[in-house]
Amino acid sequence: MAQSYKALKEDFVSNLTGGSVSEINSVTAVAPAAVFLWSVLQSRQKLFVHYGGQAFAVDYLLNVVAILLAITLYSQASAVLNVLLLTPAVVLYASQSARSSQLRAIDVNGKRAEKSVPDNLNLLPVRPFITAYRGSMMIITCIAIIAVDFKVFPRRFAKVENWGTSLMDIGVGSFVFSAGVVAARPILKDQLAGRSLGFAARLYGSARHSLPLLVLGVIRLYSVKGLDYAEHVSEYGVHWNFFFTLALLPPFVAGFQSFFKLIPSYAVLALLLGGAYQALLELTPLKGYVLTAPRTDILSKNREGIFSFFGYLAIFLVGQATGLYVLPRSLQKTNPSGSAATERRRLLVRLASWSLVWSCLLAFTLSYNYGLAFRVSRRLANLPYVLWVCAFNCTQILAFCLIETFVFPNVHKAMDGATEKREADFATSHVLQSYNRNGLAIFLLANLMTGLINLTVKTIDVDTGTAMAILLGYAVVMTTVAITLDANGISVKI
Repeated sequence: MAQSYKALKEDFVSNLTGGSVSEINSVTAVAPAAVFLWSVLQSRQKLFVHYGGQAFAVDYLLNVVAILLAITLYSQASAVLNVLLLTPAVVLYASQSARSSQLRAIDVNGKRAEKSVPDNLNLLPVRPFITAYRGSMMIITCIAIIAVDFKVFPRRFAKVENWGTSLMDIGVGSFVFSAGVVAARPILKDQLAGRSLGFAARLYGSARHSLPLLVLGVIRLYSVKGLDYAEHVSEYGVHWNFFFTLALLPPFVAGFQSFFKLIPSYAVLALLLGGAYQALLELTPLKGYVLTAPRTDILSKNREGIFSFFGYLAIFLVGQATGLYVLPRSLQKTNPSGSAATERRRLLVRLASWSLVWSCLLAFTLSYNYGLAFRVSRRLANLPYVLWVCAFNCTQILAFCLIETFVFPNVHKAMDGATEKREADFATSHVLQSYNRNGLAIFLLANLMTGLINLTVKTIDVDTGTAMAILLGYAVVMTTVAITLDANGISVKI
């Protein structure tokens, strides 16, 4: 890459100050709004029961293109886009009744399902609202990492240099948070089976999971350096990258499980970790070192990636804490009289409560008059950043859970496992399911395609029309690959 153009590319994503949290909330609200419209079309019109070309096109337009438009052409009018999505959804939801009991017997492939044989409900059921949350998060992440290289993507959405909030800042933290949510599943399985793994076994298992990520991190490092690719050094450092952060999370989390016996709450452990890290930033020279120190040795060259890891670890732990109460069924076999509706209400109240807790803690740390007067920094991954990510993601999960509760109530009201699975399949977008199923593999593909596009196109010089054509083509390729893998039952484990 020519040095002059490389310098322009690096300047294009450097020294940015971000935008407001309210605008970020409005832009990201497009995802649940699109899922709401998809859900109403499915529950009222059964539009996606026979999943052919038309169904795929609408699914793609709602769950992928709507997000692309929100962060590009509609970036100044995200509220308008939300209204355009919500208005037909609300009208259709209010004017038509849900599918009949006869139609419930039709599975997602359009074939009539046999009458379910009563069976025990799975204590770790598939949660369509979690699939929607994780799928939407993955889609916006994959689109943003390429869109940021074009002028059609507002600079206020790109990662902030030091202090402030942006769309891509919340995206990085949300990726880690969502990984923590699903990381709770193995813990829950062990609890339900009555197993208790020792520290050595946990560490070995986490190391096996981390090794492929470390390899990907090394490959990315050498490819970036070897191709003289434009890079934003102050993001993670000279050699560090996001794959290294992801790779180190499992071993450290395995270690924190030992502390769980003393403090039986991952959320409290995360707060203690985040608070201790923030104290080090405020009471020692660490903050100045991370932000301004010369890059003279391996530590100083990678100081952002190394020290921000503690913030990401806290985020992962809160995600895991959220997964521990979101994923399992609280209705136990020993309490058959418990109501599924009551269980769902409790889940909604708990999600709303935690959203409020994290939001209040965030407000306290940011307030100049009544709080600690800190500022959010993704570069440091400090305590306000951790709290912001946790509040945002709990609220997003709450929104998707509300949609499922009101539009697809039969999912949580199912009385046997076969019916529950059929209802969950009916309530799940194929596009969102495919992105969720192979999330990390799709993220890797997104990184490879982003590099290829940047090496072949001078992205900062193209006009809006060309940029949108490239982004739409990129999104089509990504979605087609994801759908193809899912349709063939392929899960790429990384």
